[in-house]
Amino acid sequence: MKTIFLKELKLNFKNLLIWSLAVGGMGLACILLYRSMQGEIAELGDAFSEMGFFSDAFGMSTLSMATLAGYFAVEVGTVHGLGGGMFAAIIAIGIISKEEEMHSGEFLLSLPVSRKKVVAAKGLCVICMLAAFTVICGALYALGFASMGESLPAKEFMIFMLGQFLMNIEIGAICFAISAISGKNRMGMGLGIALLCYFYDVIGRAVPDAKDYLFLGPYSYGNASEIFSGKNAPGAAFAVAAVMTACAVCFAFWYYNKRDLAS
Repeated sequence: MKTIFLKELKLNFKNLLIWSLAVGGMGLACILLYRSMQGEIAELGDAFSEMGFFSDAFGMSTLSMATLAGYFAVEVGTVHGLGGGMFAAIIAIGIISKEEEMHSGEFLLSLPVSRKKVVAAKGLCVICMLAAFTVICGALYALGFASMGESLPAKEFMIFMLGQFLMNIEIGAICFAISAISGKNRMGMGLGIALLCYFYDVIGRAVPDAKDYLFLGPYSYGNASEIFSGKNAPGAAFAVAAVMTACAVCFAFWYYNKRDLAS
C-alpha cells in the first residue's frame, strides 16, 4: 500500500506543481495588481455593487472592492474556487480508472495487496495532493499580502482555505467514485462536474428563489465573499458534504472490490 501511495504521489507531482503554481500564481498576480489599479477597482466595485443579481452572484453587494480583503474575496476567491475544483476533479477522475485503461491493473492486482488497499492508497494520494495544493496556494496569497504591506485577515483567510479544501475533497470524492466505475479516464466529465458545481452556486446566489437550495452544492461553504463578510456557512451544507463524501468513497471501495477488470 505504501509503495502504491508513493508511486501515485510521484506520478501526480507534475500536475500538482503546474496547477498549484498556475492557480496560486494567478491569485498572487491579482493581489500585486491591486495597488496600481486601486482607484479603478473602487469605481468598478461601486458600479458592480448596484447591478442586482450579478453583484449578488459574485459577492460584490456585501463586500467593498476598495479594500484588499474585499478585492481578494471577490477576485482571488473566484480564481481559487474554480481552479481548485477543476484540479480536484482532474486528479481524482482518473486515478483508479487509469489502471484499466493502461492495462496495468492485472499486474497491480497480482501483487500481494488487496483491492481495498489499492483504493485506499489512491484515495490517500488524492487527499495529500489537495492538501499540498491548498498549502502552496495559501502561501502564495499570504506572500502577496506581505508584499503589499497589508495585514492578512488571518481568521477569515484560514476559514476560506479550509472551506476550499473541504470543497475540493467533496468534488474529488464524487470523481473518485466515477473513476472506480469507469475503465477510462473521464477527464471531461470530471471538469464538467466541477464547473456544474461552480455555476450551480453562482446561479443560486443570483436567483432569489434558488438561494434556499445553495447548501446542496459544495461551493456553498467555501464562498469567499460570505466568509470575508463575516457570514457563517449553513450547517446543512456541511452535513450534505459529509454524506456525499462518505457515500462516494464507500461506493468506490465497494464497487471496485467486486468489479471485473477488462484485460
